[in-house]
Amino acid sequence: MEGIIIYAVLLFAGGIAGGVLTATVLRKAILKKSEALLEETKEKSEVIKKEKMLQAKEKFLQLKAEHDKVTGEKTREIQKAENKNQQREQALNQKFEEFNRKQKEYQQQKQVLTDQTALVTKRQEEMDKLKEELSKVQEQHLKQLEHISGLSANEAKEQLIEGLKEEARAEAMIYIKEITEEAKMTAASDARKIVVETIQRTAAEHTIENTVTVFNIESDEIKGRIIGREGRNIRALEALTGVEIIIDDSPDAILLSGFDPVRREIARLSLHKLVTDGRIHPARIEEVVTKTEKQIEQEIIETGKRTVIDLGIHNLHPDLIKMVGRMKYRSSYGQNLLQHSIEVAKLSATMAAELGLNVKTAKRAGLLHDIGKIAETNEAELPHAILGMKIAEKFKEKPDVCNAIGAHHDEIEMETLIAPIVQVCDAISGARPGARREVVEAYIQRLKKLEEMALAYDGVVKTYAIQAGRELRVIVGADQISDSDADKLAFDLSKKIQTEMTYPGQIKITVIRETRAVSYAK
Repeated sequence: MEGIIIYAVLLFAGGIAGGVLTATVLRKAILKKSEALLEETKEKSEVIKKEKMLQAKEKFLQLKAEHDKVTGEKTREIQKAENKNQQREQALNQKFEEFNRKQKEYQQQKQVLTDQTALVTKRQEEMDKLKEELSKVQEQHLKQLEHISGLSANEAKEQLIEGLKEEARAEAMIYIKEITEEAKMTAASDARKIVVETIQRTAAEHTIENTVTVFNIESDEIKGRIIGREGRNIRALEALTGVEIIIDDSPDAILLSGFDPVRREIARLSLHKLVTDGRIHPARIEEVVTKTEKQIEQEIIETGKRTVIDLGIHNLHPDLIKMVGRMKYRSSYGQNLLQHSIEVAKLSATMAAELGLNVKTAKRAGLLHDIGKIAETNEAELPHAILGMKIAEKFKEKPDVCNAIGAHHDEIEMETLIAPIVQVCDAISGARPGARREVVEAYIQRLKKLEEMALAYDGVVKTYAIQAGRELRVIVGADQISDSDADKLAFDLSKKIQTEMTYPGQIKITVIRETRAVSYAK
């Protein structure tokens, strides 16, 4: 038992001794490792410290370089500023020296001017004294003359002036009489010579315009297509153009009847396009007529431009150019208005050249003299000469041109020599054999009056005088006039025409009221 205890004690003591020994060994190992780590850490610290020192040194050098650069730029700028200041200072010094020099010159000139002024003043005083002395001498002479003649100075002056007047009047009367006699001897022959030469040097074609246009077709089969089912195509075409379309037994021909040449031309071109295209129905007819109207409008403008270019007339207002183009589709007593105006312009230019007057002004007035005949205005009751003069004044034409336009029918007093020239040339152009026909003009005026009377009623959209004035078609707005109102309008219009107009036969009034429903498939 005791042996076991001793063994246990020894075992315990041995364990304690082993633990102490192990701990001592471990402590040494840890210390050794700690020293190694510490050494390694010191080495790394040294390396990092050196790197940081190098980085700091590089940063310092970089900052120093930038600072040196900025400092150098500032130094250069300061140097430039100093140079500029020096230059400015030198310039100011030069200007100051120049100013001093000019001031000295000014003082010298001022002194010279003062001396000259004093001299002039002195001489002026001497002149005044001489004038006073001269006046006294003249007064003495006048008194002596008055005493000798027994007349005062004013009386003598009046007698002298009266004598000169009588003498000048007598000489002027003799001179005027001689000139008048000479003018009477040569005026008639010179005038005849100028007129004959003017007519000979200007040639123009003359044809009497009528109110019918013939439209040729290839075959009679096209007539049926133009008429359409139950006549709907021809009715649409007549309603849109205002022209009567006459389809009879004439072979390969259709007649377009209407007093307005513009409408007939629109109808002719529209028919040509429809027949060429082959599609003839009311919608297509309306589309073609609308396009043709725009085409004719453009053609009118081109005709006006071409006319003024050919005549060498410049700076004409665009609206006047358009009105000149519309002359192509108007007539003056059966004579084409554009051809008549061109001829008057050429005649006026020739006559003005013979008389030594302004050729361009005469030509301009001759072209525009009948511009009032195509004016679309509410002042239709005015004579066309006065209306044309107002239009010319509106578009800033020269007073000579305006006066010539207004005076070519003696509506106003002639103020320039251009006016009688235009009047004479207008008469020459109209007096050519076959140039004019009064009946046609009266007929056209009657048809225009028919249409204007119908347009005066409320709700009327369009009016067309057809069948040589034997029928008046009136198109009214369906939303403005009822069926009963349409009957009343036809009756009232017939009574008004019967009361206010003179015409052969009878006139049929047709009031057309239609409603259209339009929609688009998209």
